[in-house]
Parts: sequence; C-alpha cells; structure tokens
Amino acid sequence: MFPPKFAWGAATAAYQIEGGWDSDGKGPSIWDTFCHKGGGLVYEDHSGDVTCSSYVFWEEDLKCIQQLGLTHYRLSVSWSRLLPDGTTKHVNQKGVRYYNKVIDDLLASNVMPMVTLYHFDLPQALQDQGGWTSPEMADIFDSYACFCFQTFGDRVKLWITLNEPYVCAKLGHEDGIFAPGIKEPGIAAYLVGHNMLRAHARAWHSYHSMYRAKQGGAVSLALNSDWAEPVNPASPDDIAATERYLAFSLGWFAWPVFVTGDYPEVMRSRVELRSKELSCQDCRLPAFSKDEPSILGTADFFALNYYTSRRVKAVGGLPEGCGLKSDQDAEAVVDPTWPVCGVSWLAVVPDGLRKLLKYIKDTFNNPAVYITENGFSQVGPVVMDDVQRCGFYQDIIQEVAKAIQEDGVDVRGYFAWSLLDNFEWADGFRVRFGLFHVDFAQPEKTRTIYRSGREYAGIISKYQSQTNNSQ
Repeated sequence: MFPPKFAWGAATAAYQIEGGWDSDGKGPSIWDTFCHKGGGLVYEDHSGDVTCSSYVFWEEDLKCIQQLGLTHYRLSVSWSRLLPDGTTKHVNQKGVRYYNKVIDDLLASNVMPMVTLYHFDLPQALQDQGGWTSPEMADIFDSYACFCFQTFGDRVKLWITLNEPYVCAKLGHEDGIFAPGIKEPGIAAYLVGHNMLRAHARAWHSYHSMYRAKQGGAVSLALNSDWAEPVNPASPDDIAATERYLAFSLGWFAWPVFVTGDYPEVMRSRVELRSKELSCQDCRLPAFSKDEPSILGTADFFALNYYTSRRVKAVGGLPEGCGLKSDQDAEAVVDPTWPVCGVSWLAVVPDGLRKLLKYIKDTFNNPAVYITENGFSQVGPVVMDDVQRCGFYQDIIQEVAKAIQEDGVDVRGYFAWSLLDNFEWADGFRVRFGLFHVDFAQPEKTRTIYRSGREYAGIISKYQSQTNNSQ
C-alpha cells in the first residue's frame, strides 16, 4: 500500500524533448553548442535540435500523460527559451507563454507539475562568461529562479532547482563527455559543484523568504546516486572504499544540504591530503563562506534519481595527476551476476533502490523522499512488447513499497524516466527509456505506448484504487 496523495509521475527534460532549438527567440544552450560541434561527441552526431518536437506537439505529450493516469509530471523549463542571454534583461514572452500553457493544461487535467529549473542546458551566453566555474553564477541563477517563482509559482508547488549536479560537474567538467565538454580533472568539477550548491542555496532562501508564504510550495535539488556495496564484504579496505564512493557521489551534495552544511569529512580530508601531495597551494575543494546563505537545510524534500548499483573495491597507486577517482581511491564495478539493460553501465538491481532509500533515511535525518527519476533502457530494434521493462517496473515499485512499509522510509512519489523516448545526451537516440515510443522519422513524431506504459498505467490505477478504498 502506498500513502494517500502519493505522486505517480513520469519525467522529461526540456533539451531532450522540446526541439525548436532556435525557435521563437530561444537562445542557444551549451548542449546546442556541444552537439553542433560534431566529431562524434554525441552518438552519430545526433542532437536535440528537433527530437520529440514537444515545443510544437505539447498536446500529444498531454494525451500520453492522461493515458497513463499520472497524478504528477516532472518537466524542466529551458533557461535559454525563457531568458535567451541567461539574464532577466531580456525575457522571451513566447517562451513564457509556452510554459504557461503546459502548466495550465496539466492542472486542467488534474496533474501536478514538478518543475526543474536547470537540467544541464545552461545558456551559452553564460558559459561564455565562465559558466558554472564562475562564482557569479550563484547570483545569476538566483535571479533566474526568482523570475520563475514569480512567473509560475502561483501554480507550481514542487520545484527542483538543479538536476544531478554531480553529473554536470564530473561528466561536463572532468570527463568532458557532456556539455560543455571541459576536461580539468580534479579541479573544475569541485569548483562547479561548489558553485551549484551556492546557487541552489540562494534560490532556496529566496523562495523561503519571498514566495513560500504566499505560494505554499516546496523546493529541493535532484541528486543522482547508485547504491554501493563492497566487492568483498569481509574486507575493511573495500568497506571503507564503499563509504568513500558514496561520500564522493551522493554525499558530495547531500551532506552539505542535509547534515552539516559542509562536505563529508572523508571527502574534504582526502582532497586536502591529495592536494598537498600534488603541491597545490590551496585545497582543490573550496570552502563555504560564512558570509553567504547557509547551505544546511536548503531542501524541503529529498529528490533522488536512481538507476543502478555497484560493487566497490579499494584501489591505490594512482599518484599521477589528480581527479575524483584518485581522490577517493575507490573503483566501482558491475557485479557480473546482475543483468544489464541495454547499456553497459546500467545493471538492473531493483533491491538496490530499497537499500539506498533506507540509507538516505538513516544518513540524512529521515527526509520526505521523491524518486524523481528511475527507468529501464532499450537499445537496438524497437520492441513494443517490452516484457523485460514491464517486469522491471513491477519489481522496482515493489521495492519502493517495501521501503515504505517495512523500512519506514517516507517516500512521497515515484517518477518513471521517461515519458517519451528522447535524446539521451551523449547516447543520442540510440538509447530509449520511454513509456511511449517516438517515431523520430515521422514529421509529427508519432507517440505510441509501449506495453510497459500500459503496465505502469495499470500499476498506478491499482494502487490508487487501493488507496481510495482504504480511506
């Protein structure tokens, strides 16, 4: 049984579904720039220029949402569609009208929007000024967030400031495989993560002081995390490495917000130690200023994106250079007994979500939790009768139910990734997570429900009926 008013949702992101990359006054984002460089940065040089054309076919998306029986829909707004140069000096009213229509249509269908302000698509104009490596980004993001609260907050009651800052920092600024494609191991990622936390905190404080009393909403940031267990449960080294792995991923952002207002001690001490070994003048992990708004307590709920699990072992002997892996001295691997869905990194481990939820309860002061992304990928030929994905949704939602009923985790909602097959970042259109298949070869981008979409709709209907009957 799920609690009353449990959020049954699906999620999307603006760059991945909207298309219309330069339509109606929209400015370019870093993903526009990254994709347009070509050269294999994205699978077969795919881009989000058109993708699902949701900017044109929003009504078709709404039909999909209604067909599933969703109570909630998580979407992101495109910063550069609203503010083409990233600042409030120039507001694109056509972008405002588009999102007003989306929000109003959802509410008219009794679907609650959860709106993400930043899902990887920084306006290129801001990247040209240093992007997330610039400390000024905290104030710029706060101004953008306040614009959105002021414009849409009379109707939007669930806000996500930032999606997966870990991914933005590591994949975008250490590995260089996501936009903006920067490779500065051990330096840029920590700076980006720091500025994103500062930006989130400022936006939360602005909402709390200026909008909460009148609008009555809630604000958080969406953190991605694997579940992690030691390769050898009897090895103290592997156990310690597992703790470091979680500290350098989930803890990096959750610890400052939910526990102490600062980074995990093991993270700070190891980066300081490695910085001295590398003769860095300063620790590469910045310190939070006491003159700025506090990071601690700046989340009204815990928003979790979970996809997979890992086995972790201790590794050493990485003195050359610096980087997250050498700072944490831990290597994460896929257990060979776990099935893999579509892509090599995505092992299917439903009970890992339950374990992670229990860890969050115990580690981060028993917060209310929304699972804001979770899904199962498909590659190769399109299989509409996707039996494996059907089984996945049955299994994963059972694990969420166990976390609620047996472990006492305060889970408030579950959002499947994704409503639609879409542009999956560096994987382009090769990887499909949708509850609806999108025919990208057709001008109208026809949406067709997968068997798993019908399965998910049935799960929602069943649990909602049980909840209604118990009241």
